Amino acid sequence: MPSNHDTIAAIATAPGRGGIGVVRVSGRYAREVLLAVLGRETPPRQASFGAFMDAGGQPLDRGLAVFFPGPHSYTGEDTAEFQGHGGPVVLNLLLRRCVELGCRLAEPGEFTRRAFLNDKIDLAQAEAVADLIDAASERAARAALRSLDGEFSREVSVLRDQLVELRALVEATLDFPEEEIDFLKRAQAHERLAGIVATLAGLMHRGRQGARLRAGFTIVLAGRPNVGKSSLLNALAGEEAAIVTAVPGTTRDTVHRAIVMDGMLINVIDTAGLRETTDEVEAIGIERTRREITRADLVLHMVEAAGEGPEDVLAAATIPADVPRLKVVNKIDKGGKGACVEAGAMRISAKTGEGLEALRAELLRHAGLEGAGEDVVIARERHMVALERATVAVEAANLLLNSAEPPLELLAEELRGAQDALNTITGEFSADDLLGEIFGRFCIGK
Repeated sequence: MPSNHDTIAAIATAPGRGGIGVVRVSGRYAREVLLAVLGRETPPRQASFGAFMDAGGQPLDRGLAVFFPGPHSYTGEDTAEFQGHGGPVVLNLLLRRCVELGCRLAEPGEFTRRAFLNDKIDLAQAEAVADLIDAASERAARAALRSLDGEFSREVSVLRDQLVELRALVEATLDFPEEEIDFLKRAQAHERLAGIVATLAGLMHRGRQGARLRAGFTIVLAGRPNVGKSSLLNALAGEEAAIVTAVPGTTRDTVHRAIVMDGMLINVIDTAGLRETTDEVEAIGIERTRREITRADLVLHMVEAAGEGPEDVLAAATIPADVPRLKVVNKIDKGGKGACVEAGAMRISAKTGEGLEALRAELLRHAGLEGAGEDVVIARERHMVALERATVAVEAANLLLNSAEPPLELLAEELRGAQDALNTITGEFSADDLLGEIFGRFCIGK
């Protein structure tokens, strides 16, 4: 296993060509590496311009070099950065020179992992680094930045501290069994625990919103052929993303478009029309439609305002009962009220745009971000699992505390379980295999 004491190096900028490229070095010999490459000392945290030289003293590139002495650096170790031209050849020459000087090639996420191990950031903040890089919308980026600044971690820490105080209070009463009930009442244990339950519920709600904000919301357009699915995709995307003709069955494969709607990433998938067919190619497209439907967060079942027929019934039956759906009645510009419009169905014209704003608002409502403010926190699946574990534990503790004769040993154990669950979010308790899973998904150089 690679040692955390090695001096590591990596190209920190994205692959490809660009105006600027960065090679980053971190570890105990970072200062010596910079001195060998630049040929001179540099003042801490000040950019110095010069030639980056190979082992023979010949220039590899020219650019800026910066030295960050630990612990006041990103990783908490001595760190050097070489900012040169962004060509892959010259960057790899510079990286090779760092390896010649004793550096090891960094693994994915190793710089951020060292920042975590050196207590520069906690685990939730470390994950926010990757979320900020991967953010697909402005809203997701802002939420990730708040988590990187420690907002999510602070809320979790406050909850954990409240649990520790209450747990200590409960355990203290075990030494005075004859006074335990009065003691807990005087200490307002019931009110404290009720406050923890409410705060945790609010954090869970905002965490679910953040998880959806991070991953996006997948919508599948389904219905019989020629009902206007491709037209709706184009209208939502604001471009000709899919071919539209009057010929039924034009769309024979799935068409994907990522759309940012009110700061929310919406993945819209246009599909082949659902109907009985003997056409082999169309049948393959219909099978792909069924597959996409089962994966959807929401299916828009589209029908025409002029009326519904057997193929519409077939399409509706194809959507599993456990998949959320929304009925969309299209082509209202052509008149007709033949479609069976149940409560909550949306009436639109993908051609004229009528009803599209109302549909967008309904989609955001289904995405769970309607009314979401700036306090949404980016949460990953493991965060939500931990919050759910903590919720189960505090709710069980609440039932125990409100029983006629609270079993204090069990109550203290439930509070400890909630505390341990919250600790896993910030990394105060984290197994090595969990760290490997988290940081292994980072890009190299970060």
